[in-house]
Amino acid sequence: MSAQPSLAFISNNETDRQQIDAAWAPLKTTVVFDTYWILAAKRQGIFFARFKNESPPWTTDPILKTYKFTNAYRASDRVSQYLIREVIYKGDQSPREIFFRTLLFKLFNRIETWELLSENFGSPSSRDYRFAHYDRILSQAMSRGEKLYSAAYIMPSGGKSFPCKRKHQMHLQLLERMLSDSIYTRLTDSQSMGDAFALLRGYPTIGDFLAYQYVTDLNYSASMHLSEMEFTCAGPGAKSGIAKCFKDKGGLSDTQIIEMMCVRQKEEFLRLGLQFQDLWGRKLQLIDCQNLFCEVDKYSRVAHPEFSGVSGRTRIKQKFHPRQARLKPWYPPKWELNDRIEREWHDNQP
Repeated sequence: MSAQPSLAFISNNETDRQQIDAAWAPLKTTVVFDTYWILAAKRQGIFFARFKNESPPWTTDPILKTYKFTNAYRASDRVSQYLIREVIYKGDQSPREIFFRTLLFKLFNRIETWELLSENFGSPSSRDYRFAHYDRILSQAMSRGEKLYSAAYIMPSGGKSFPCKRKHQMHLQLLERMLSDSIYTRLTDSQSMGDAFALLRGYPTIGDFLAYQYVTDLNYSASMHLSEMEFTCAGPGAKSGIAKCFKDKGGLSDTQIIEMMCVRQKEEFLRLGLQFQDLWGRKLQLIDCQNLFCEVDKYSRVAHPEFSGVSGRTRIKQKFHPRQARLKPWYPPKWELNDRIEREWHDNQP
């Protein structure tokens, strides 16, 4: 990934605001730009309606009632919540074991695959891990017609780096190589999210998108303390969303655009008269603004079909099926949100 100038002068002093305004002035937006903020507010409204135990439908928006969209905050999504609660913070909290569990989960990114491994091996641990044993269980699941991987994003095969017959074998070997390199020690010692991203990016089959996802997930743990506001990387869906939101980017890169959205979120919600309820005082981070570009790319396929973006896709694949279970989110303790959530949860008991 080529380095691009950062606009991460994210503070409130007057000089920085002047720089932000000057950088923003040349940009020319489309109607999809406003939809970006409207979607963020509506999707977050659904999140809190579920938290308050309201009955569905949680929105009047016909697109949101029909199709599946991720939360405004990445950490609020079902798989991220499971990862944080059931994988990262359960079990040995040493950097090596946190890394092993997190990467093992994320390589498949499917709760059912993690539960399959847990049923057979107990809490997965690098101390007890054996390639042959894991390969056997996963191969048997494949033979039964079970899916091992999430459809959320495409996982590449190993090619010449890992000449394996099956993709899961390649991913197990990749995990073994990373452990033998003690990458978890270097990740823990990283001084910035960009540095940690580069470490992960250096491994075969891990491109920009996956490296950004993995470093974000690992940073949820207690072994890493990097800011989500210091680094971002636009994935394919985000690039398509950005192309729909701006008819002229004013010379800014996609990375800089994401940073600007993060900086300007408060004033954009105010400009549109939107009541955006943040995450118990935590504003949208760079990873969230990046993800929202992916979501507005999808949303606009129905809301604004005249915009083609980069992907050229015209349909939204996944339909929304409401779950009745009330949401009780739990976030990395270092964010200091969980006590407040617990109090509000009890206040909203039926």
